[in-house]
Amino acid sequence: MDLRRENIRMVGKLVVVAAGMFAFGYALVPIYKAICEMTGINVLALGDRNIPGATATLPANTQVDTSRTITVEFDANSRGPWEFKPAQRSLQVHPGELATVMYEFQNVQNRRMSAQAIPSYAPQQASTHFNKLECFCFNQYTLEAGEKKSWPVVFVIDPKLSKDVKTITLSYTFFEVGGKTPPAPVANVQGRGVTGAGA
Repeated sequence: MDLRRENIRMVGKLVVVAAGMFAFGYALVPIYKAICEMTGINVLALGDRNIPGATATLPANTQVDTSRTITVEFDANSRGPWEFKPAQRSLQVHPGELATVMYEFQNVQNRRMSAQAIPSYAPQQASTHFNKLECFCFNQYTLEAGEKKSWPVVFVIDPKLSKDVKTITLSYTFFEVGGKTPPAPVANVQGRGVTGAGA
């Protein structure tokens, strides 16, 4: 009988300990959140507060020069039987602002081909201030017969660009890999367009 009584007492203690652990675990989340809010450790907890008069807005990008607007013109040249063009011909951006333009390509041949693009800029001084974060010109591509592709060009114009520059032309010459690599298009006298590549 003593052994049975000891076993029942032990089971009771274990049930109490298990219930206490469950209750502690259940209460741990609100306790943790309250501590974080008091100490300011957890940024997410601070973001959940309802501060009177405050609005949930992202901080402004101070590197964007909103006092200037630059027109970026997009040009596409192809050296071969395929279609290659920008989705839009121009875009107005502020220096420091992230912008994206799409270029469309289609292999209209009845065979597979590998190709790559060469970028150029007009005026030439813009090339060191035109920062591409993503560009199809970084890689070679293989396209099947009739295959279509759309590629993004994500770029930022450095605010250090001369204030005399109001327009930049970004031009790509798309050529088949394995053939003779064409020279990059050359800017014309006005610095507004490019020459030296057929459309």
